[in-house]
Amino acid sequence: MRGLWLLLGWVALGLGAIGVVLPVLPTTPFVILAAFGFSKGSPRMHRYLEDHRIFGPIIADWRANGAIAPRYKTIAVVMMTAALTGSIIAGLRPQLILIQAICMIGAATYVLSRPNGPRN
Repeated sequence: MRGLWLLLGWVALGLGAIGVVLPVLPTTPFVILAAFGFSKGSPRMHRYLEDHRIFGPIIADWRANGAIAPRYKTIAVVMMTAALTGSIIAGLRPQLILIQAICMIGAATYVLSRPNGPRN
């Protein structure tokens, strides 16, 4: 079972890393999921994420309050809007844009509904 938790941690961390450069993937939830997976599968990687200068405060805010700092909320919504705008400019089919918009509205609603963490 430990191997599955470790795999979950690595996959989530990989998706979070991709989310840093691709606005359609949110980084914060994947980093939080990675921390959870690593807490069950790799104490060393779990400590690494908790001690990381960028990811550590995100994980701590989430654990303490289910909170996301306003700065990260803003970045998430701006990047989602930019991705949707890029899809429209690229001329994707309306059905794809609609699916993307529905997913992004759901993700943005969730992110914005979380309590505010410390301003970073």
